[in-house]
Amino acid sequence: MATDRLPPHDLDAEEAVNGSLLIDGKSIYQVAVTLRPDDFLSEANRWIYQAALTVFHRNEAIDQITIAQELERLGLLGKIGGNAYLNHLLSIVPTSLDIEHYAQIVYRLSIMRQLITAGDKIAGFGYDADPDISNTINKAEDILFRLRNERGRLDFVPIKNILDKYFEEPPPASEDSFQRLPQVYTGFHGLDNLLGGMQRSDLIVLAGRPSMGKTSLALNIARNAAVEQGACVAIFSLEMSKESLVQRLLSSEAEVNSKRMRLGLNSDEEERAIMEAQGKLSPAAIYIDDSPLMKVAEMRSKARRLHFEHPLDLIVLDYLQLLQSEGRNENRVLELSNITRALKGLARELNIPFIAVSQLSRAVEGRAIHTPQLSDLRESGSIEQDADIVVFIYRDEAYYKTEEDWLREHPDQEYPRELADIIVAKHRNGPTGQIKVRFKNALTKFENLGKAPE
Repeated sequence: MATDRLPPHDLDAEEAVNGSLLIDGKSIYQVAVTLRPDDFLSEANRWIYQAALTVFHRNEAIDQITIAQELERLGLLGKIGGNAYLNHLLSIVPTSLDIEHYAQIVYRLSIMRQLITAGDKIAGFGYDADPDISNTINKAEDILFRLRNERGRLDFVPIKNILDKYFEEPPPASEDSFQRLPQVYTGFHGLDNLLGGMQRSDLIVLAGRPSMGKTSLALNIARNAAVEQGACVAIFSLEMSKESLVQRLLSSEAEVNSKRMRLGLNSDEEERAIMEAQGKLSPAAIYIDDSPLMKVAEMRSKARRLHFEHPLDLIVLDYLQLLQSEGRNENRVLELSNITRALKGLARELNIPFIAVSQLSRAVEGRAIHTPQLSDLRESGSIEQDADIVVFIYRDEAYYKTEEDWLREHPDQEYPRELADIIVAKHRNGPTGQIKVRFKNALTKFENLGKAPE
């Protein structure tokens, strides 16, 4: 139905966002994740905001001079009204303190316009009168689903906020949690001896076949760094929800069977252990973002913003193959190369160790000896090349489910119950090697086999 109504918009709010950026370029951290250039109805305001993002991604300061230079480079400065319009933007807001409020107005009205567009498309399906009703409804639902998932963005959530869903109010986080550490230790003595701890700016690829315990080991390292060292840790979970991750951490910390915890079958003693574990984990500076279908640029913006607010000591990504590069690329090897190069760049930019969990190819299963090799990394060329350290997880127990299966092929060797190998297959600045640890499957927990050396 034709209408003369203007689409919902607020030019004053759009100008206030850009004016705030010109006053304080660092306020970009507060809006870059949520707000897109397309959210601005005004072409001039859209170009200015895009210029700010471009300058931001080049690690340059955002101010009137840099924005004017970027717009001039693109041939757009005259089209927006020149420096006179930039001066106008600077004059309409006294400070940048309310930029998030203005950005929310711009974002909300953009969603409303997108809903109008979606409604027009859905109306078009109705006019087409496709005889396949189910197909038409599916297409209509798909439009709304994409809108919800593309714009219903998630963000980092402190672990104590997630634990609040299960327990009473947790104790406040310690200020010491956010102190910068010279290096970050994994908490596994043999691995820390090999690596000398996780060095800042290193990209560490943690790889294994499904069910080997990759996610569990990454979480255990994150927990050890945050709880034992007071490190500030960011976790990007592209596969599991933040609630599932926290349940794993609680199960491991309380040493309560994860299945029993998930089903709510805990005994009184187990409930007490879980409460104690919650009290230990709540003060930890662990931030979890479980946004699915994340792109590299979005992850980088979120990490930089969190790092600006709370200096990070470690980032964990679970897992590498689920991260999307910018644009479309037919060559998956090239796409992975761009992703791993970006992750290494982020590790160097923030000067922190970055753990990227990675899948291994099925080539492992086709060999008589299933110990992983560097060539087993999926699209291994780029991953192996960009990683400073490559660590494999391997458990014989995953291939020999019972002691009888093991003894048929290894009659002279003891069944490796609850044993796992952590294999450092590449170490750019140090030795490679292999250590053994204990893996308690029911608790999704890795442990040292012995005490730490004196």
